[in-house]
Amino acid sequence: MGATLLERAPAKINLTLRVCGRRADGYHELESLVAFADVADNLKLQPDPEDRLEVTGPFAGMSGPSSENLVLKACAALRDRFGSLKGGYFLLEKNIPVAAGLGGGSSDAAAALRLLARANGLSLDDDRFMSAARAVGADVPVCLDPRPRIMRGVGEVLSRPLDLPPLPAVLVNPGMPLATRDVFARMTIEQRTRSVGDIPREFDTLIEFLKRDGNDLTTAASACAPIITEVLDTLQSLPAVQLARMSGSGATCFALFRTPTEAAAAAQRLSEKKSWWLRTTSLGPGVAVA
Repeated sequence: MGATLLERAPAKINLTLRVCGRRADGYHELESLVAFADVADNLKLQPDPEDRLEVTGPFAGMSGPSSENLVLKACAALRDRFGSLKGGYFLLEKNIPVAAGLGGGSSDAAAALRLLARANGLSLDDDRFMSAARAVGADVPVCLDPRPRIMRGVGEVLSRPLDLPPLPAVLVNPGMPLATRDVFARMTIEQRTRSVGDIPREFDTLIEFLKRDGNDLTTAASACAPIITEVLDTLQSLPAVQLARMSGSGATCFALFRTPTEAAAAAQRLSEKKSWWLRTTSLGPGVAVA
């Protein structure tokens, strides 16, 4: 490896999220339709004799100590499985809000695994990459190849990539970090077995499908952070909105629109009224990561 390598780490959006029950080991069984946004962190890898990480960007200050960052944990997990491995100096530009229900840290870790594959001439099809991803965190496997999928179990069971239509969207975060463990602690678990089923490929039928399958964590997250209710109500009142929903365990919410023009107009209107973090994006097809 000589030149600097770059990977994008896109935000993960839970279009649906069902909590199916709690396992004996304390983890929760989930089923979620996941898509990715073109809003992303950027991760670079440069040659260096030591594995190290520097974090910059608007959310660098909320990222915590570098030693606890999932980028370095992903590197260590992969080295445990391969032995000899070229690592180096990681530079992370943190553009995705932290503890926001967007899987930012997990996507960063997955980007690190992709960089290490490129730097070492390895194939991501090697089972050791998925093994390392699972060891780092529940959302890392689905982020390794960021395309729409259904994720099940504790994130380790992934469907084949899904062919979704483009979904113009506005992402909104009210600036309140929300720990996943706090949300689950507030939730009443019900055993559920119904599968999400076949995913429609046409915009209108997909929107109707999404309206029937929500996010089971919304009530608990709103109890932890009541501002989520305000965000959802505000998004739902925007002109031309098709659906408003919370992603992951919050506090980020999203609104879907029929066209990018409608999404941009809604974002402009919202930015004039609120000081929340917001981005227009498109969900659905796979996003470029290199």
